[in-house]
Amino acid sequence: MSEENVILVNHNDEQIGLMPKLEAHQKAILHRAFSVFVLNSKNEIMLQQRAHQKYHSPLLWTNTCCSHQREGETNINAGSRRLFEEMGFKTELKELFHFIYKAPFDNGLTEHELDHVMIGYYDAEPQINPEEVEDWKWMKIEDVKTDMEIRPELYTVWFKIIFDEFYHFLEEHKV
Repeated sequence: MSEENVILVNHNDEQIGLMPKLEAHQKAILHRAFSVFVLNSKNEIMLQQRAHQKYHSPLLWTNTCCSHQREGETNINAGSRRLFEEMGFKTELKELFHFIYKAPFDNGLTEHELDHVMIGYYDAEPQINPEEVEDWKWMKIEDVKTDMEIRPELYTVWFKIIFDEFYHFLEEHKV
């Protein structure tokens, strides 16, 4: 199977090309991505621990799932597809906001993404894909915030960046 392409975009989220995913991360080229947050009826976030074999941020805790849209795929369809591939379930998703970030990693790769953040609700256990996910847990929003302040090294860069914005959204929008 060939490597997936990512969608290169400008700052207005307009597609300007395609590039293999690894190359985009090596060259720090801005590309489209998404991050899905799933909450339960107790207002807890489903976190995933990235699989140990991931090429960046292995074993770090992060939002429920994240990835890249495929060419011609809507943000919501991409989020739903990847949520099922990583966590083994489907739920309705709603896009909240998007933002651009750039974060270099120790291995020489850089995430430079226009990230679409989505929310969904689910109350059961996931059926995780061990190729993608090492572990998972439900965590109260307030506990995530506190733990992230105490032990930031346990969380992915993008999750820490998103969480401030997401935390304020959650204060206003409960299930």
